[in-house]
Amino acid sequence: MPELPDVEIFKRLVEHTCLGKLIVKADAVDPGSLEGASPATLQRRLKGRSLRACRRHGKVLLFETDSAAALAMHFGTNGSLRYLRHEDQEPGSVRLLVDFADGGRLAYLNPRRIGHVHVVSDVAAFIAESQLGADALDPGFDLNVLARILHGRKQAIKSVLMDQTRVAGIGNIYADEILFHARLHPAIAASTLDRQTMHRLFDAIKSVLRTAIDCGAGAENFTDRLPEGFLLPQRHEGGHCPRCGTPIEQVRRGGRAGYVCPRCQPAPDA
Repeated sequence: MPELPDVEIFKRLVEHTCLGKLIVKADAVDPGSLEGASPATLQRRLKGRSLRACRRHGKVLLFETDSAAALAMHFGTNGSLRYLRHEDQEPGSVRLLVDFADGGRLAYLNPRRIGHVHVVSDVAAFIAESQLGADALDPGFDLNVLARILHGRKQAIKSVLMDQTRVAGIGNIYADEILFHARLHPAIAASTLDRQTMHRLFDAIKSVLRTAIDCGAGAENFTDRLPEGFLLPQRHEGGHCPRCGTPIEQVRRGGRAGYVCPRCQPAPDA
């Protein structure tokens, strides 16, 4: 599932290939993936406009044009973006296609149709209305903000990290990785963390997400590029802790499968 590092890679793709380009067509290939406007309205609001800016907030990618029109893309479980040159064949599962004056096209792919694209007029208002918490890599998300988020919360620390209204951008996979680096079991109550442990968790959030981006999150052979000591390559049945060699255990909570090292991340007392 695309999480913050994956969406940051999509953002950089757009910045490298599409910024400043004139939109000549916006085609909602799958109208069911479009929210906030009809396909005809999408075309009317984007055609003839240039792509002015691209930003990310958590797992959401936001496009701003030189008019009031903007797009907010959610990628669901396996959505992605692909930039197509004039000669490139259109891939399968395209839900939205933006054509530029130079012949390039930006394709929003979503095989399972779980993600969607919002047409919005105000990006800041959309973020507020969506009740998204602080972006996990925003400079404003500091140790004090994390402390306020965790204060008094009896929920499991993994649940808090994955709550997009608290911290935006962290999903199941990177929550496991962050907690592994912080040596915390996912079931530990958030409110029980002392300041030193919070600091360790905060450092893990920043370092894990930045490293994943630097290593090309989501790309083919991505896990082979990660530094030694990352859980992700071992996050499967039969995997072993990259730190101590202990067999990795699967822990299911809320229908999701997580992975922990029982030695490095001891479970809290019942």
